[in-house]
Parts: sequence; structure tokens; C-alpha cells
Amino acid sequence: MKTNIKFYKDKVAVNFLAKDAENGKAVYKAIEGHTAIGVLSKQFESAQEGIDYVNEFKKSVPCVSVGLGAGDPSQAIKAATIASVTDPGHVNQVFTSAGYAAGALAAKKAEQTAINVLISPTGTVGKVKISTGERSINENDAIVDVKTALAMLKDMEADAVKFFPMGGLKSIEELKYVAKACADMDISMLEPTGGINLDNFEEILQVCIDAGVKKVMPHVYGAVIDKNTGLTDIEKVKTIYEIVKRIV
Repeated sequence: MKTNIKFYKDKVAVNFLAKDAENGKAVYKAIEGHTAIGVLSKQFESAQEGIDYVNEFKKSVPCVSVGLGAGDPSQAIKAATIASVTDPGHVNQVFTSAGYAAGALAAKKAEQTAINVLISPTGTVGKVKISTGERSINENDAIVDVKTALAMLKDMEADAVKFFPMGGLKSIEELKYVAKACADMDISMLEPTGGINLDNFEEILQVCIDAGVKKVMPHVYGAVIDKNTGLTDIEKVKTIYEIVKRIV
């Protein structure tokens, strides 16, 4: 996996949002750089607007995660375009658009950006939903074996599983299976996402560590954002980092 994400002990980074570049810089400093700061494609009217924003953002934060916005599949091509031009470090993709993103990054020689693939829980351990694309999400669910999904991820030249939406601990047993499969199949990174907060972060991270996953990057969003200011709370970021240092 080629990426400029800095992992704590080569194992863990945490994906946070930031209201602006200044907030992102403070988050980056608080976790000593073990992060990819999320910038959501959904906030931009056009890919060019996103490209300009990310290029400016990178002057303050070395590693940016170009996101979709709550897994919105309509943002997949825009996110891939932004990432291919800016080579930010990390880009989020729905399952059906991962191959497009890999091609776009390769065409632009964006060689420091990892691609994740959105795979969703189904309520059944060992099975995941891969119909997460803009059109397929509106059809009957495509539910497949976890290892089939991971093999397809590799076929598309993607790097990581984004397991979303987890609903906090609701999908923890499914996460255990996915994490073990990632370890067994040499998937570069697992990104548990959805409903992760200061109360359940440790348990979710521990599951991934115990399974032997190569690298883990949980997404911690709303739980650490100050509802009044919209800023990511630096003290909560530090609390998350202390948990990481304690268990890794």
C-alpha cells in the first residue's frame, strides 16, 4: 500500500474531520501526525473546487483523506478526481467505483494515495453488502461472502476495507470476522466506521489488533466534534490518542 499516512508503531492511524485547515493542523499536532484529516467531496460544487481546497489544506496538513460524505455514492467520481489531482494520501470509495479510482490515480501518477472500499454489514456474520454504488444501492442488496468481497477489492487494485455503517458496537461480531479475513488475505488496512465514540473506540480497535490486521484506521467523526463550534475537539483527539498508545 502506497500512502503518506503516518501510523503509530506502523499499526494505527485515526481518521478525523476538521472544520478548516487551522482546526486540521491542531488535530494533526494533537495526535502527532498519526492521522488522515477528512475533507468531504460533498461540500464542493465541483471537483475543481475540491482540488483547490485540498491543495490549500495540504499546506497545513500533510495527509488528507478525500471523503464522500456519509458514504454518499453520488460523490465517488468527484472524490476520485480530486484525489487523482492532489495525491492527498487517502481516498474513500464505494465498492463499485474503486477500480475507477485506481485508474484515475494511476493515470495522474498519484502514487501516495491509498484507496478504501465501502463494504457494509448485513446483520449476518461472514456476509457483507457490496452494492454500495450510486445505482446499485437502489436495487436488491448484493450480499456476498466476506472473502469474496476482499478478493474483488484486490482485483480492483484497492487497498483497504471501509466497514460502514457499523452503528458503534452493533456490528462488532461481524467486524471480528472481517478483521480476521483481512489478516488472512493480507489486506493492507481496515477502516471501521460509523458510530465510533470515546466509549467504544477501544473495543473496536482492540478487535482489529487482536485479529492481526496489518494496519487499522478507525474513523471518528461526530463524537469528537463540538456541536456549538463545529470544530473537532482537540482534547477528545488527545483522549483517543492515549487509548491508541495504551493498547498498541
